Amino acid sequence: MAQSPPVVLTIAGFDPSSGAGVTADVKTIAAHGCYGVGCITALTVQSTAGVRRVEAVSSELVADTLRELASDLEVSAVHVGMLGSRNVVRVVSNFLEKAGLRNLVVDPIIKSSSGHDLVDAGGRQLLIERLLPLATVITPNVDEAAALTGLVVTNLEQMRAAATRLHEMGAASVVITGGHLDKAIDLLSFTSRRGAQQEVFKSDRLRSKSTHGTGCAFSTAMACHLARGRGLPEAVLLAKAYVAAAIANAHPVGRGIGPVHHLYRMHQQRRVVINDPEPVN
Repeated sequence: MAQSPPVVLTIAGFDPSSGAGVTADVKTIAAHGCYGVGCITALTVQSTAGVRRVEAVSSELVADTLRELASDLEVSAVHVGMLGSRNVVRVVSNFLEKAGLRNLVVDPIIKSSSGHDLVDAGGRQLLIERLLPLATVITPNVDEAAALTGLVVTNLEQMRAAATRLHEMGAASVVITGGHLDKAIDLLSFTSRRGAQQEVFKSDRLRSKSTHGTGCAFSTAMACHLARGRGLPEAVLLAKAYVAAAIANAHPVGRGIGPVHHLYRMHQQRRVVINDPEPVN
């Protein structure tokens, strides 16, 4: 019998264009050889042109879904994305505190790239108070790091200062992603017996209109690598490489900012099979 893949749970919103949210996360999880399960926290009306409307799922439904999944499956890692409301943040925090699941990656999504609020003010504060201390690692982009800390975050030194502040706020490990900067710089900051340590990951920024969902893809890929037993620095490096390749292999979808190609590896493998078929005897 084949060995079962690690189960990765994503707790996030639903994007009907499948560039971000639960459906995109499940694609990312599949691309990493894991089995994805999901709990939808909010419904959105959106397309590649942006977010038009957000409606949070009832906190009772979220709580019941999480309990049901945890009672049935051995979850190896958890990805937390958009939560939508204070009540949903509360029940997700309660569940994670009681379940004691390992490898918790929290992507503190506050606003969409088009500027729409994706969690209310009360939810943002509860996220800081309850979820940050629970997380194995949090993965804010520079804008989210600024919103969480109240600091200006536009360059590497400011990223370092924001990471230090996030540690003071309770985060054990932080990856601040700088894909919005001229140079794609990501900063990993984590605490150890020797104090806080920081590693910088640099790459050229890819010029593309297919960048919707990069943050979700990065944080979910991180969860998959942690589920497979990899350490934080390796997980960051591999997740960064995956997102870069997913952008580079993306094809135009929609009239706005299109999605990355989460399953590009599968299509590459299919081309190889078609171009070099097995000989028929």
